[in-house]
Amino acid sequence: MNDPLQDHLRLLNRRSFLSNAGLGVGGVALAGLLSREARAANTVHKPLAGYPHFAPKAKRIIYLHMNGAPSQLDLWDYKPQLEAHFDKDLPESIRNGQRITTMTSGQARFPVAPSQFKFAQHGKSGRWISELLPHTAKVVDMLAVMKSVSTTAINHDPACTFAMTGNEIPGKPSIGSWISYGLGSESDDLPSFVVLTPKSVGGQALFTRMWSSGFLPTRHTGVALRSGGDPVLYVQNPPGVQPGDRRVTLDALAQLNAAGHRELGDPETLTRTAQYEMAFRMQASVPDLTDLSKETPATLDLYGPEVKESGTFAHSALLARRMVERGVRVVQILHRGWDQHGNLPKDIARQCQQTDQACAGLLLDLRSRGMLEDTLVVWGGEFGRTVYSQGTLTKTNYGRDHHPRCFTMWMAGAGVKPGISYGETDDFSYNVTKDPVHLSELNATILHLMGVDHRRLTYKFQGLDQRLTGVEERHVIKGILA
Repeated sequence: MNDPLQDHLRLLNRRSFLSNAGLGVGGVALAGLLSREARAANTVHKPLAGYPHFAPKAKRIIYLHMNGAPSQLDLWDYKPQLEAHFDKDLPESIRNGQRITTMTSGQARFPVAPSQFKFAQHGKSGRWISELLPHTAKVVDMLAVMKSVSTTAINHDPACTFAMTGNEIPGKPSIGSWISYGLGSESDDLPSFVVLTPKSVGGQALFTRMWSSGFLPTRHTGVALRSGGDPVLYVQNPPGVQPGDRRVTLDALAQLNAAGHRELGDPETLTRTAQYEMAFRMQASVPDLTDLSKETPATLDLYGPEVKESGTFAHSALLARRMVERGVRVVQILHRGWDQHGNLPKDIARQCQQTDQACAGLLLDLRSRGMLEDTLVVWGGEFGRTVYSQGTLTKTNYGRDHHPRCFTMWMAGAGVKPGISYGETDDFSYNVTKDPVHLSELNATILHLMGVDHRRLTYKFQGLDQRLTGVEERHVIKGILA
């Protein structure tokens, strides 16, 4: 049972914090008259006191989530010796009784399916990369490729929830919400955490829990921009309503909410006021954000031919750069369609064609603007794929089942050691053999690069000091740090 006195004191503390957080309409109006330097202490998205814990390498993060789980065997984890094992059974000594999904547990055999794609070495690092990623191959010396990532969940929903929130159980805050909660944002006119969901062919459902604030204040929930039509529904005034009318309405609502907060002390009351204010600001900031007319042809060419088409991954990647350029702290792009249980060669080629150039172009664009040195970019899925084929195996077609034991992710930019490969897997890309990386350790490393000690970023909920990395001991991956 909650202690009413402690709850009251907690609300008083939050009231004191939020009342000084620059969220009041008067404070916002005054801030608009001052220079950014002069009002740095009164930003709309203010960090927690004492944050960051130490000097950050990264001021912002762009997380490229390939939803559905890309096959590491067909993109990054080169295993040429598998050709000799084509259609042979996966040795039991490799599988070693590990669990598999019900989609393949009934198969009579687990035939090894080598990748049909060619690999070549690229960059000064000599990194082996699939022919499916020709543009990424050109920037491989900017990447820290981690081939030994693992997770606990074996199915998409809990695995994606874990990847984004650090827990398989829905209801926990996403990594973007944790960062927004701790560090706030430099932008007064855009949310601190924005989510983009490009159009795709099929794929797993994307649940809002992947960018939800969970038990954190709801103003830290990611704002999802739509992939078609108006980026934000109902953000524009309806016909007949002028900006001045909306301003008067919001001022009146702010006064009513302030009175309600003084009486009840509910911090969500001030959150509601802040969200109204942000929506008002977004009426001007979002159209400016999505207007690509001032981008040079050279910049547009970096992202590929689909960059001007709203809702494409390329368009989303360019918007991500424009957001972090405007002070957004966290941008998350979730690209669906990587769940290839069958027809993998054709489908993964389509996915790479949609994303490869834009991923590379994003890195080059950030570097050309001097932003890559303090922007962290993360690429990866929720788990990997099996070396054995799901369903019928031929020389030209195969599928792969879920595999949480090892998969590949990469990071680039602020504080990351470029041009390295970290971790190794066995000859079948089935087990980690060197330098294992758990997803929770990856999250701890992300927070570390943002200047946050993951053990100290906590929030009291249900009697626990909750944190993104959970209650088990997790360590920063020092081997990938510059």
